[in-house]
Amino acid sequence: MGFPSPAQDYVERRMSAEAYCQIDNNSLVIETSSGYAVINRALRCQQRSTVLIQFHGHSQFAKLLGQAFITDDGDAIEGEALDEVNVIGVVTFFIHRTREDDCPVM
Repeated sequence: MGFPSPAQDYVERRMSAEAYCQIDNNSLVIETSSGYAVINRALRCQQRSTVLIQFHGHSQFAKLLGQAFITDDGDAIEGEALDEVNVIGVVTFFIHRTREDDCPVM
């Protein structure tokens, strides 16, 4: 028996992308042109949230502003066109590449 060692308070856990980005069963990680995006499918879309939507068969990122989705290229999806929008999930993290080449040696 005895008591737990106080040294356990100072043990550091290993950092991982899963822990830092809170990736769980509700998360979806997709590759983008600049890295990766972590999408949580369980979060509710709020004003100014960046979301992944599917519109006319294409997936794209958009921001909810008022009663419209504003896409990356500045187009507004509003009114009756919203009936054709499928919100896949809320973007929680963007992970950007810091290097463009595939060479592991600098």
